[in-house]
Amino acid sequence: MTDLASHAARLRALPPSCGPVRLVAVDGHAGSGKSTFAGRLAAALGDAPVLHLDDLASHDELFSWTERLRAQVTGPLSRGEPARYAPYDWTARAFGPPRTLEPAPVVLIEGVGAGRRALRPLLARLLWMDLGPEESWARGRRRDGPALRSFWDGWTAAETAHFAADPSRPWADVLVQQLPVGYAWLPGPVRELR
Repeated sequence: MTDLASHAARLRALPPSCGPVRLVAVDGHAGSGKSTFAGRLAAALGDAPVLHLDDLASHDELFSWTERLRAQVTGPLSRGEPARYAPYDWTARAFGPPRTLEPAPVVLIEGVGAGRRALRPLLARLLWMDLGPEESWARGRRRDGPALRSFWDGWTAAETAHFAADPSRPWADVLVQQLPVGYAWLPGPVRELR
């Protein structure tokens, strides 16, 4: 089992990667446990801000949110300014009122595609939830229930295409494996290349 407090201390000690911020991505397949892990890591970091990429994606742009992220979040953070983004309401199918995300020593970005090529230069670390697609998607489908079956059918095809074109796992600094209690924190593929 891993002590997230010790890893949080190491993340805080990294050099800033996006202006004054250490931007840490938590990526992995849908249903792999990214949100839960990011919440626990944020708590270990003293309530670090977490940006959920589900707030930037939309039904029409499952993975085409890079420019929105740059304009609303990483651009301002890189200048030491608060980010302001309009979160997407998946029920209303519309972007809602803006939220503010203050620059902090560590800011977490969690979601499928958080470690994409366009973001990697801004990341202090890329963490990958190391659970395969089929098991992750089965967990996500159980969580969301039969009402979202058709959404999941479209999602899995879109996610497969995204990771085929722009894989994150090969660039991960850390592979995070969920244990019955806690997490294993293993060296990622990019560390093996160094």
